[in-house]
Amino acid sequence: MKKTGNPFKDYWADAILLVVIGIIFIVPFAFILSIASKPQQEAGLFEFTWPSEFLLFDNLVAVIESNNYIMLRALQNSAILTVASVTLIVIFAALVAYVMQRRNDRIANLVNAMMFAGLVLPPAVVPTVFWMQTLGIYKTLLSLIFIEVALALPFATIILRAFIGSIPREIDEAAIMDGATPLRMFFMIILPLLKPAIITIIVTSSVAIYNDFSNPLYFLPGTKNVTAQMTLFSFMSQYNSQWNMVFADVVLITIPPLIVFMFFQKQIVSGMTTGAVKG
Repeated sequence: MKKTGNPFKDYWADAILLVVIGIIFIVPFAFILSIASKPQQEAGLFEFTWPSEFLLFDNLVAVIESNNYIMLRALQNSAILTVASVTLIVIFAALVAYVMQRRNDRIANLVNAMMFAGLVLPPAVVPTVFWMQTLGIYKTLLSLIFIEVALALPFATIILRAFIGSIPREIDEAAIMDGATPLRMFFMIILPLLKPAIITIIVTSSVAIYNDFSNPLYFLPGTKNVTAQMTLFSFMSQYNSQWNMVFADVVLITIPPLIVFMFFQKQIVSGMTTGAVKG
């Protein structure tokens, strides 16, 4: 007879895990909602209590309407920045990863070392600003798109290279024998096979770029091309910060990445594990 485990131990383990998850994720978000729902003076106390007057909807509307609807412009800029950056990241990373995986020479090893260095070395702000000013694109969305692509490219290339390792070389050879050009073979045959890994890169990169605060602060100053994260400054001052508006702003800018993770969490796990196991 097989011994059966104690079901109560499993229940206790699940209960402890749920408590830990609740403390790490749910409790902070509940605190944000609590502050965002309070009047200004009550929110400044930073107490985790039920608001005396529930003003969450009013505060959200006030955030959207403030500074001549700057939040809508910021969300539009963040959407343009995220979509353009992620598109370039996927295309460039897939091309580089394919060449690196199929070649086995010194050039491929050098590029591989550069990709790993890109994961470790911090970005140099002052030289980057200098080059952007030289090119005449400083303080534009285009410059920030280039920067986000450069910063995310190493991680995306490593993930895709591991996944491409699971694709047999015979597929390449068969396509070439059928008369396909290298580019057509890559975009029509190889790229569709990378769908799980591409979804992983799209979700992780889009959330990271959308939530990026430091790069827009350094490379996109001013209010003309403000991003969603930068709108937090609108309600903060040295003497009278509107913390209910700040937290309401946080709620607004948290909704898009939260929706993305809710719909694509299975694809993220699938892409990461498939590339790690088969690569």
